[in-house]
Amino acid sequence: MKLFGYLASASEQQAPLELSETTLLASPAELREIAGFLLHAAESMEHMGSSFDHMHLSDTLRQFENSPAFIVAVGESAQAG
Repeated sequence: MKLFGYLASASEQQAPLELSETTLLASPAELREIAGFLLHAAESMEHMGSSFDHMHLSDTLRQFENSPAFIVAVGESAQAG
């Protein structure tokens, strides 16, 4: 697993930076919703196999439309098994 992200203040950043740590500032209810999204993403990844590319939290749960983008993507290590 790797974490990547963009700085909120860097409007011209071309590519995400690899992060060594991340913090989610969320309520217990939001964490449960995100946990459900992650389970759904894992199931989709397994079901779709190599055709799975990425999934956005806000596309699955509309209440996160105005939140920072939270994206699950498959990496080469995950595709290898």
